[in-house]
Amino acid sequence: MPYLLISTQIRLEAGPTMVGDEHSDPHLMSILGATKRTTLGNNFCEYYVNDAPRLVLDKLESLGYRVVSMTGVGQTLVWCLHRE
Repeated sequence: MPYLLISTQIRLEAGPTMVGDEHSDPHLMSILGATKRTTLGNNFCEYYVNDAPRLVLDKLESLGYRVVSMTGVGQTLVWCLHRE
């Protein structure tokens, strides 16, 4: 899985950080220390870590991921990463 999206709410830039969806690589999620959650009202799961996005980006860089793009969507910050 070469692409990965991570995100956080602007008011939560110290964490938690959303690091994957229900189809994400379980091994990668384990390395990041992520836990799977279903938010009330959603019919899908997401993986979260309690770390700030900067710490997650540092971990992902050490695993060979590079930031492709970053944007703000409303009150959410989103990073797109790719691994060769």
